Amino acid sequence: MAKSKTEDHIALFIDCDNISHRSIEGIINELSKYGVVNIRQAYGNWTKDNLKNWEDKLLEFAIKPIQQFDYSKNKNATDILMTIDAIDLLHTKDIDAFAFATSDSDFTPVVMRVQTEGIRVYGFGEKKTPKPFMAACSQFIFTEQLMKQETEKVADTYDSHNINVQQEPLKKSGKEMRQDTWLVNVLRTALEQTMDEDGWANLASIGQYINNSTSFSPINFGYKKLSSLINEIDLFDVYLDPDSKQMSIRDKRFH
Repeated sequence: MAKSKTEDHIALFIDCDNISHRSIEGIINELSKYGVVNIRQAYGNWTKDNLKNWEDKLLEFAIKPIQQFDYSKNKNATDILMTIDAIDLLHTKDIDAFAFATSDSDFTPVVMRVQTEGIRVYGFGEKKTPKPFMAACSQFIFTEQLMKQETEKVADTYDSHNINVQQEPLKKSGKEMRQDTWLVNVLRTALEQTMDEDGWANLASIGQYINNSTSFSPINFGYKKLSSLINEIDLFDVYLDPDSKQMSIRDKRFH
């Protein structure tokens, strides 16, 4: 019997030198939608003061710290150890998906290697993350989007001027998204590849096509669901079946 989605086992590798401790709650919450994050490992030189903020997070979220000393100034030993551990795990454990939390493009080859085994890879990183790493992942989510909830929690307790978190509009407007050439192309291509002769396509089929072909996530634009983003971008006619409640869309340019 095939395993259900919630039974999938996910391995999470965290590059603590290149990811904020404030994002870990959002990362684990997001991954929990797809399965059980039963392997959680955080890499870094824990003798350094710059990782002190991670200590409470390790305990709170049951994350195993992996110590890696800086043996050379010119080589990132953490990157090498994470890569070795990921490849070892690929061949020794029954893992359904991998997740890498990093803003470092050095992990692009290992992501591509994991994907050759037919295993999904979820990527998490800051908006500065190089595009090759983002594109290599099955899905990539900006950690700035995931930190919103934690920022709001802190704001309830402390004055906003005491919070060292950059405040910026997290939800993109319809106009902003229509000006995003990459996003518009992703949506229109998916529609064209899945539509019937009348130009209509089921949103679930569109979402599946996007998941299989790009690293897109509506979360990066401030929307939890693709349907909400579709409604806001206002490029498509929308039909909601009254019986099945399934959404279908058609390009407003279709004739």
